Amino acid sequence: MITSQQMKAARALLGIDQKQLAGLAGVSLPTIQRMEASDGQVRGVVDTLVRVISALEQGGVELIGDDSPSQGRGRGVRLREVTSSANRTDKGMSENARK
Repeated sequence: MITSQQMKAARALLGIDQKQLAGLAGVSLPTIQRMEASDGQVRGVVDTLVRVISALEQGGVELIGDDSPSQGRGRGVRLREVTSSANRTDKGMSENARK
């Protein structure tokens, strides 16, 4: 449904913090913190997940699943899978970031 990385990225795109997302979704701050701390797919009560996703979508975020086309218009980002030969080391990324 949604990954913790998608939640964090969606919040960043909307310019809101965890407390604001909790308020928009009508859930507690610890719930949002727990969801974002999970590894990969967020698990939880279905109603809670739906509320969080709805709040993000109402803010203008389009959540795109693996291998799914984007249905919307506008700017955005998409994390693509990189092959192992294309992976950078932390050192390589640090050096590139300084340039």
